[in-house]
Amino acid sequence: MWLPWQSQNRKPANMAINFPNQSRSYDATRRAVRFWGYDRSMESSFFVTADALKQMQPNMRPDALDLLRAFDSNRERIYAIAARVYARGRRDSYELSAADI
Repeated sequence: MWLPWQSQNRKPANMAINFPNQSRSYDATRRAVRFWGYDRSMESSFFVTADALKQMQPNMRPDALDLLRAFDSNRERIYAIAARVYARGRRDSYELSAADI
């Protein structure tokens, strides 16, 4: 039986990626800062490259500490870029490069 408040063409709602976990770490092998996003219960890894961070903060030094500081200073902007990259399609991990900035 169909009830008026039920839609006949129900599609599952796409929840946007969110970033409740404030932790991040430097990955020396990738020369990138790693952070995590969540879509419902699915966790995804994101990497923002040193080149992308350098583009956001041109006067930073290319060491781990300054890369982490650059990430922290631009966290909201990086999250917005990560959400756009995530919307392109599901993958195991996502790399945010200077081209994404």
